[in-house]
Amino acid sequence: MAIKKVWIEEGCTACEVCVDICPEVFDMSDDTAIVKEGVNFDDYEDGIKEAAESCPVEVIKYE
Repeated sequence: MAIKKVWIEEGCTACEVCVDICPEVFDMSDDTAIVKEGVNFDDYEDGIKEAAESCPVEVIKYE
């Protein structure tokens, strides 16, 4: 199933695991991870899922 939406819920610890796994989709702001705009999530589905599963505080969500 195609990923249509990716977001970061409150509680991110800025560990940068998601950026290390999938830098095409995730980036860091001052104190939290962010989802880059304009990304075709279908191209990075595996990386998004791996980042969500690897997040130590489980705040990466997608649908």
